[in-house]
Amino acid sequence: MIGISPRQLEVFAAVATHGSVRRAAEQLHLTQPAASMALAGLERRLDVVLFDRAQRRLHLNARGRALLPLAREALLRLQEIERRGNATTSAPSGELRIGTSNTVGNYRIGELLGGFVAAHPQVAVRLTVGNTAAVLAQLRDYALDAACVEGTVADAALETLPWREDMLVVCARPDHALARRRRLRAADFAGARWILREPGSATRVLAERALAQLPPGETVLELDQTEAIKQAVVAGLGIACLPAVAVHDSVAAGRLAVMATPFLDLRRTLQLVVGRGRYRGALLDAFLAAARAAPTLAHAAVAKRRARI
Repeated sequence: MIGISPRQLEVFAAVATHGSVRRAAEQLHLTQPAASMALAGLERRLDVVLFDRAQRRLHLNARGRALLPLAREALLRLQEIERRGNATTSAPSGELRIGTSNTVGNYRIGELLGGFVAAHPQVAVRLTVGNTAAVLAQLRDYALDAACVEGTVADAALETLPWREDMLVVCARPDHALARRRRLRAADFAGARWILREPGSATRVLAERALAQLPPGETVLELDQTEAIKQAVVAGLGIACLPAVAVHDSVAAGRLAVMATPFLDLRRTLQLVVGRGRYRGALLDAFLAAARAAPTLAHAAVAKRRARI
């Protein structure tokens, strides 16, 4: 007879996420003593300690880290059993945890989630936005159900599904010396002052690959948000390599200029990412189908123009 309850697994997973019994209790709508009892009961049943207690926070130890993916998958399967056993509806329901890179989360979130949210209002979507490395780490740890990031994902534990084509552009303030040139060559970038994304960002990886094709320059700033880099470029602090979708409005407003650099390959693919071989419930399958069927930003713009005619 299995002596572990779903409630114990829920509390364990929530404490692992928040590092706090109090915050886990709030998420699960439990009293703090009830959550503490559930966690203590699980540790007693397994005869292991799952967390290290330090500075009023709970940190997963090695045993806890090993068990957390199994607990999260067990909860997912239990939710699917409950959904299928509910004769009143066959529509997916529950919570979907999606992680995105900054580019997708800040500029393409409507394209990624709009159709799915409209079709499934009963689903609660929890969105995490961060740099690609951080998001993929959470996906590997079962803290996310799926992710959408840019660039190559070289991890045997993860499966990728191509989603959208994307590209970067080299931009500067309109009065920058390079922006005023009618035709640029790679040699013109010698000594250029670059503003880059932080390490771990897929945009940074592609930007570094592009810079390797240019004469040596100088990295003057590293910032972890595209919007911060745009403001730094507008302020005249340097030039940057940024997603085209992120600079469109600033270019239209005359605050930024995009430089023609046909000698650089700045294309990339945005990827939907899931855990390889993991169980996929109806909720995750519905999200993946909706995301891949959603119209691109370009198609949406054409449809909007046609609607005005």
